[in-house]
Amino acid sequence: MKRTLLDVQGQVTAVCSRSHISYKFHLGEPGGKLWIRFVYGPKNLDDMELAKSLIYDSIEKYTEPSRIPLVQAKWESYLPLKNLITVSVDDPDNHRGAGHRHDPEQLLFLSAEDASPGLVKGEIPAGMWEVTLSLHAIVTDICNYSLEIWQEEE
Repeated sequence: MKRTLLDVQGQVTAVCSRSHISYKFHLGEPGGKLWIRFVYGPKNLDDMELAKSLIYDSIEKYTEPSRIPLVQAKWESYLPLKNLITVSVDDPDNHRGAGHRHDPEQLLFLSAEDASPGLVKGEIPAGMWEVTLSLHAIVTDICNYSLEIWQEEE
């Protein structure tokens, strides 16, 4: 049986880069398998003029001044610029890991016997859980996401 615990959609912009969004949900019954489906998009920035501007800004900020012209000459090697949002999970007592993947669509799970790579298997306790979205980089004007969490009996 599938028991939906959280089902949210959101929208973020470039100003949200380097921030976090946390969602808490209550797990009333211990055990079973906890599923997390996370989807976001678009993945790539298709606006070449904006991409070039962002790359030039970064080059000027992070490159030794004498090397800036050399690095700017290769700006296209940094394409495509991509949005990156990752998922971390905490149970009521412990950090259960992070799915730091570049995939814009992810299906993660936790159970007593197994877990997705990056997450820690172990008992699924009742109580207040938290999933954190880490917005490492939002380069498009708008990035939409959806997060669905459910529990399945094993």
